[in-house]
Amino acid sequence: MHNIKMINSQSVLRLLALTIEIVWANSLIMNKAKYSPKAIEKFLKRREIATLAQLITAMDNPARSTIFRKLEQLEYLSSYSHRGKYYTLRSIARFNRLGLWEYRSVHFSRFGNLLDTAQAFIHDSEAGYTATELKDVLHVKTKHALTQLYRSGRIQRDRFDSVYVYLSIESQIADRQRKARKIHQKRSSASLIVANPDLASEEAKAIILLFCSMLDEQQRRVYAGLESLKLGYGGDTHIASLLGMDPQTVARGRNELISGKISDDNRIREKGGGRLAQEKKRPKS
Repeated sequence: MHNIKMINSQSVLRLLALTIEIVWANSLIMNKAKYSPKAIEKFLKRREIATLAQLITAMDNPARSTIFRKLEQLEYLSSYSHRGKYYTLRSIARFNRLGLWEYRSVHFSRFGNLLDTAQAFIHDSEAGYTATELKDVLHVKTKHALTQLYRSGRIQRDRFDSVYVYLSIESQIADRQRKARKIHQKRSSASLIVANPDLASEEAKAIILLFCSMLDEQQRRVYAGLESLKLGYGGDTHIASLLGMDPQTVARGRNELISGKISDDNRIREKGGGRLAQEKKRPKS
């Protein structure tokens, strides 16, 4: 009788162990399916872009490292805007001719993050880029990224018109970009002499500066934007240097002209600006 009880007890233990093993195996299978690259791919194709937090929630809260391991098995991209916060798949992105894609104000590049994108654009440029020029193309601030690229030896830079122009790290390409930038500057100066071709360059500049001194803030900005549009590539930088303005102010004037969003109000100050009205003091009788 005692032996029969021992056999039954051992059978129960074996059955219990087998059950636990089956449950554990099923759990592994379920987790493997739940955390598979295909599950992430399906989620991203439905959403198009997502943050890491959204991916973790959708996959039922796995570890961050698990998500990154699965992403590495896919052709994924992180945004070059929003500090790389958003993710998508290369197959989802619809790149334009520059290799850029914007979705709901989030920007992606076929070159990768902001540093890699900025380096690629500079390398392929005709005459290098200033920080403002590259910002107009990428629609994000680039100054810190360009400084980081320069300090790490991934690009070169030279001063033109008191503004840094960033060039390819390859010497032959950089030399060609310098020549193109200098030729462009000469053409820029020549295009400003529109009233009288016989005027010397310095005389033309003096006339333009005198004209600008008679304009209010908005008019100066819009005029600078107009001259920048005439010059085309690099116009913002050149006009800003000539008129003593910030390149971003010139770019703003240029964008206002293109969009047609120019205020009809000629005031320089907003309503209520200036000193508060004061009562005249009357002498005591």
